[in-house]
Amino acid sequence: MYVLVVIEHLCKKKNMEKHDILHEFPEKKEMIHELKINNVHFRKLFDEYHENDHAIHRIESGAEIANDDFLTELRKKRVTLKDQIYSYLK
Repeated sequence: MYVLVVIEHLCKKKNMEKHDILHEFPEKKEMIHELKINNVHFRKLFDEYHENDHAIHRIESGAEIANDDFLTELRKKRVTLKDQIYSYLK
């Protein structure tokens, strides 16, 4: 039983990549900073993305429990938010 728990933990760790916006678009750091200060809608998208990414990370790290469907929906939402954010960064 212990071996299964360790294996499950290691598998979850593999999926735990940081997806915060500054890691996703490091070359756009200055632009992101300016948009966060000057554009209310961008700031809202940025904050929502950060909250969503943090929720995903908590589930993937085992700090919180959620079913696969819920985690999948969070991941889909993260992609949608990232697309919206990227539209500002083009």
